[in-house]
Amino acid sequence: MSLPMEFRDEVPAEINEAMAWYEGQEAGMGREFFEALREHLKELAERPEIFAVEYRRIRRAPMRRFPYVVYYRLELDRVIVVAIQHAHRNPRDWRRRA
Repeated sequence: MSLPMEFRDEVPAEINEAMAWYEGQEAGMGREFFEALREHLKELAERPEIFAVEYRRIRRAPMRRFPYVVYYRLELDRVIVVAIQHAHRNPRDWRRRA
């Protein structure tokens, strides 16, 4: 069974920023990033326990193909996505949201 997923207010802008950057690198690459992210989020919703807690109940789920990480909190009835950031970005950027 898949849990419903909620997104913090900052997450859509982070997704759009990553998509725009990849699209600027190569036509169609932004869409490929989005599709890979969508599949990754689907897997998280189905098996949210597979990634370890990194900070204050926030889990770190790196993507396979792209160097991005989904930070999320598992609640009893849902998954809350706190941030989607490049793996080399300062983790303090999302920790203030925890």
